[in-house]
This record gives sequence, C-alpha cells and structure tokens, in this order.
Amino acid sequence: MHQPELLYDVLIFLLAAIVVVTAFQRLKTSPIIGYLVAGALIGPYGLAVIRESESAHALAEFGVVFLLFMIGLEFSRDRLSTLAKLVFGLGGLQVVVTGLIIGGAAGYLGASREGAIIIGAGLALSSTAFVLQLLTERGERTTPYGNTSFAILLFQDLAIVPLLMLITIFGGEYESFWVAMGLAILEATVVLVLVIVIGSLVLRPTFRIVAGTQSPEVFVATTLLVILGTGWLLTLVDVSMVLGAFLAGLLLSETEYKHQIESDIRPFKGVLLGLFFMTVGMSIDTSLILGRLEDVVLIVLALLVVKSLTITMLTWAYQQPLSSAIRTGLILSQGGEFGFVLFLSAGAANLIAPDVVQLLLTSVALTMVTSPFMAIAGEKLSILMERGRGSSDGADFRETLELEDHVIILGFGRVGQTVAKLLNEAGVSNVALDLDARRTAACRALGYNVFYGDASQSSVLQSVGAKRAIGAVVTIDQPAVADQFVSALQEVEPGLPVFARARDLTHVKKLEALGAAEAVPEALEASLQLGAITLASIGIKPADVSEILREIREDDYEKIGKTIE
Repeated sequence: MHQPELLYDVLIFLLAAIVVVTAFQRLKTSPIIGYLVAGALIGPYGLAVIRESESAHALAEFGVVFLLFMIGLEFSRDRLSTLAKLVFGLGGLQVVVTGLIIGGAAGYLGASREGAIIIGAGLALSSTAFVLQLLTERGERTTPYGNTSFAILLFQDLAIVPLLMLITIFGGEYESFWVAMGLAILEATVVLVLVIVIGSLVLRPTFRIVAGTQSPEVFVATTLLVILGTGWLLTLVDVSMVLGAFLAGLLLSETEYKHQIESDIRPFKGVLLGLFFMTVGMSIDTSLILGRLEDVVLIVLALLVVKSLTITMLTWAYQQPLSSAIRTGLILSQGGEFGFVLFLSAGAANLIAPDVVQLLLTSVALTMVTSPFMAIAGEKLSILMERGRGSSDGADFRETLELEDHVIILGFGRVGQTVAKLLNEAGVSNVALDLDARRTAACRALGYNVFYGDASQSSVLQSVGAKRAIGAVVTIDQPAVADQFVSALQEVEPGLPVFARARDLTHVKKLEALGAAEAVPEALEASLQLGAITLASIGIKPADVSEILREIREDDYEKIGKTIE
C-alpha cells in the first residue's frame, strides 16, 4: 500500500521528538536544543530520513502562529499600550540601526545595493519563536527585560510587511517606491482596523453562542477558525500571519473565555512549535558548513557580536538598566524565522545569489542553536554585574525617578518575588527593596525591578517614590523589622495603604496599630488554605468552603481559637 508522504513525515517527526527530546530533558537541557538536534539528524543533511517537505514546513509555521496567539491571549490592550513606546521607538531603532550596520558590511564585501539592504534587514530580525519560548521556559516573559525583548520582537514582526514589499519593488514590479510603499501601508492599516473593530463587536457574542452549545469540539473548532481566519485575512495584504494570530489573541484576552481557549490551544501550540524547531534543525547544511567553514563561522560570530552589542547599547540608551540591556542584547542576538522568508524571496527575485542564500540560511539556523546558551550567558553576566552594584553601601535609584502609581515591595524573598510576579501579570508597575546583596543581584539579573536598600530609612523610601506610590507590601518574615518598615512608610507618606505579612494574630494587631491597612498571619492563612483543600477533596461544596473561610476571617480568626506550640 502506498504510504502518504505527510503521514510518513509526521510519524518520523514524532518518533524523533520523543527519543531525542526525552534524552535531552534527562540531561536537563532545553527541549529546544533537543528539537534542533532531532531535526538535524533526520533531515536531508543528516541521515536523510526526511527530505525537504513542503507539508512539514507548512505545519511548522503554524507553531509560530499558535505561539503568538497564546502571547496575545495573555496580554491585554492596556498592557500593550504601555509597551507602545518600546515597540515603535526602541524596536524601530533596532531594526534600522542593526540593518544599516550589517547591510553596510554586506555591501563592502561585494553585495549589490539591493542585496545588501535585504541582507541587512533580514539579519536584523530575531527569532520570535525561540526567544518567546525561552522566556516562557525560564519564567521571565513578564519581567521588565522580557517585556523589552517582546516589544522589539513585535516591531520586527510588523517590519516584515514593508520588507517583503521592498523585495517586490527591487524586483521591478513597481516603478515608484513611495507609491508602492504607501499603498501597502494603507492596505495593511485598513485591514488591521477592520479586524480590530469587527473582532471587538463579533467575537464575544460568537463565543457566547458557541459556549451555549456545551460542545467542546465546536468550541475548539471556533477558536481554530478565529486564529487561522484572522491570520489568513492579514496575509491577503502581505501582513504577517503571526501578527494576525497575535491580534486575535489580544481581542480574545478581553473576554471571559480566555482561560478555556488557552487550555484548548496549548497542546496544538506545543506540538507544532516543536515541529517548527525541528524544521530549523533540518535546514542546517553540514556539507556547506564543512566546505565553507571560515565563511559560516565568520557570519555566525559577526551576527552574534554585532546584534548583541547594538541591541544592548540601544536598550541602555532607552534608559533600561544595563544588566537588563545586556540580557536583551544577548537573547535577541540570533537570526530569525522571517530571515528565511526574506532570503528565499530575494533569491527567487534574483536579488541574492543562490549560494549566498544557502549560506545565509545555514548561518541563521546555527545562530538559532546558540539562543539557549546566549540566554544563560546573559543571566550569568547580569548576576556578576549586579552583585558588584548590590554590594555597595548605597543604591542607584535613578531608574525609579519616573515611577508613578506603582507598588513598593519591602523584602524580596520568595513571598516578595511572588507578589512581584502577580503585579507584573496584572501590568502594575512595582519596585522592591531588599538588604540581601546576593539575592538583589540575582533577581535584578532576572529582570525584577529590585534595589539594595534599607527600607527603614525615609530617604531610601523617598528614592523609590513612596509619595507617588499607590500601595506598599511588607513581606519580611522578621516581626521587629516589619514593624520598622510599616512605621517608616507611614512617616514618609501617611495614609499610604500598606499590606503586611504578620507572624500571628498578636502581630496582626500590632501592625494595624502602626498603620497597616491590613496584615495577614502567615501560619493561619497557610492552615486555612490547607484545610480548604482538604474539605473540597472530601466532597464539601466550594461555596460552603468559601463561606467558612469568609466567616473565620471576618471574626479575626476567633473561630479557630488559640493553638498550643
């Protein structure tokens, strides 16, 4: 019986993923590296189990589409608006400056003017799929450095529209550059506005009707239709399909169905994104690497160094902390999947020679392989830098001068970091203080906005904008120190809502007497949560459990009485 090519390819992909990725996870290595190695092994330049497959590449592209949809689903329009300055300012500057530097070098080495422009622009783009997956794996996507990286990537995805148009113009299909570019931007703008307006009006009622059918299959099918339909609609005007998917996620993030949608789509995203990474591994031409080793090494090293330095300097110039700027530069140093699209299109238009196209594709794929290692290097380097800063007697609070309507976190252990993550997820600005220099350095390197400083000193509290804050959280587990922090906050800004961690009920009353708006007894709350889980597991209705907890808290925990140590 004849076996369809697609089924054969899928079976090989799945088998390779299971074997190789499992092995890499046992070695505690990023699954991305496992997917890349698996792709290289089974691809046309490895064991040649799979030849070039258009169907596999088409499926792989959907992995990036679903990834951007999930990112959009976790965002909100308000949160995105706060990144607008970074997207169009820093993101635009990065593409232009990096493109000019690389394009100038390509022209110097003999590329034509058109070819140099395409090479510079293509290599200026980074991998949205690799970077966002790495940030998610490492739990860093909502940190300030993660947001900055995402903002730059978002502009790069937008930039693919005029760049593809540029290839069409260079190919001679249009006589006037400005007329062609103007028409492209107009078409894209009209479609984007239509998608946003129609989506805002239609999506919620549609999902309400579908949810009313109580059919999980119809609900999933509707979600897939929205994702792929929005992406397809934008491709009609040469807008990136992944941008359409991000926009669809953003519109659905405002609805009450976002959590169910996220749960339904996650398996699709995981499998297809793994397939994408494997197809990148398949594009690594080992014979080309061996035959032109010097050229490949030169391109890979030059790209990593130039992009790291350029993005770091631009991000730092945009008043981002140097440690965060370094991490942003290193994690965005690779080439991107849209580079493949540009170079293949330019090759088809005879703007870049075929051998140069293959050299660029292989080099970009190799830079992608370095992504996890560059992320680790950025973290280590940032920790070393911040450790030196954190060990000083004072702290540099210049980064907090523009903070307003933010929350101050005093104490940045496990509780403080958890509070910061919740605030970041909600899009609430925050700044933290801690007296552990090692922890401060490590957390700053991870992108947290934390400083070394004594929160019992009014001058330090004023430096982190206590008079402009909307609240403060005291997470320290030492009662005497917590008392000092609450008193200092009330002295600097009387009436500032302060929420504090307390040791027990006696400490709760003391903190509230010192001015805390509310204090939470850690041991009692942990006991209540554990008890609630137990009640729910033995069949007590959730509403009854919630009512029991509410009554206990309203009575100042009197119902559970005193305990014997």
